[in-house]
Amino acid sequence: MAVYTQVDSDMLAQFLTRYDVGEAVSLQGITEGIENTNFLLKTTKSQFILTLYEKRTKREDLPYFLGIMDHLAENDFPAPRPICDKSGAALQTLADRPACLISFLGGASAVQIEESHCAALGSLLGNMHQTLQSYKHKRKNEASLGGWIELASATKDDADHVMPGLQAIIQHELQFLKQNWPTDLPVGTIHADLFPDNILFTGSKITGVIDFYFSCTDMLAYDLAVCLNAWCFSTNHVFEAGKAKRLIEMYDICRRLTPAEQDALPALCRGAALRFLLTRLYDWLNPVTGATVSLKDPIDYVKRLQFHQQVKDAASYVV
Repeated sequence: MAVYTQVDSDMLAQFLTRYDVGEAVSLQGITEGIENTNFLLKTTKSQFILTLYEKRTKREDLPYFLGIMDHLAENDFPAPRPICDKSGAALQTLADRPACLISFLGGASAVQIEESHCAALGSLLGNMHQTLQSYKHKRKNEASLGGWIELASATKDDADHVMPGLQAIIQHELQFLKQNWPTDLPVGTIHADLFPDNILFTGSKITGVIDFYFSCTDMLAYDLAVCLNAWCFSTNHVFEAGKAKRLIEMYDICRRLTPAEQDALPALCRGAALRFLLTRLYDWLNPVTGATVSLKDPIDYVKRLQFHQQVKDAASYVV
């Protein structure tokens, strides 16, 4: 989440006349995340998240994303629900941007990630994959191998200014992944961006999953690889096998990993690390003037990638 587009009080008041949600009391920008503009909206009746979708989120993809939220919420999963206006429409326009009012979920992101958080995440991820098997809509993962090649091309001239030798690291890894990226694993609807700031906890219980705007149809085990990268390294980039063990074993209880998925896990983790290295690198090199957003250091994912390059098999992640 971030703030790229400002909404003044008159625009907001006019927007809320479409709904039966009360009048605005306060509107506070949320600076976490990097893709869309998000506000915490408090009204005389309740509180909501107001999202304005920026350039990288295509309007034609929004019904797919909003449909996932509805599908999960209807199946008692802790996902937010898009709020429909008086005419029954969820997708709106505000400040010349596609926009949506979304239900507010309680809880907070974990500040210090413990093994108990990873265990809860593993169960949630496995259950989410099972629940979404009945979600029939599909969307290609544009942030997969083809997208990484495009990002590598777009950043190659300046990559070494961020870190000497970075361009060579990226090109070497792309060559490996072109030759070793799995193509025959179980596929379904995945979140594809389950970072700690997209999971809300009360204690060690998950009370909310948010930000479905990278969701797509792809390998289920790739979602697990994203989580291993995002949750199982210390703040100084040391891999923590205890967290990975709890994450994987609780996922496996809810949805059994196939032998092929287990064999592919190191390559999937390398791909996930490169994906976030490249998107962070691109954003680092192309900041948006006037935006309120916390950019994330791409070098964090160089160090994760280098760890995964030394991993020989899936068992290495849990010992």
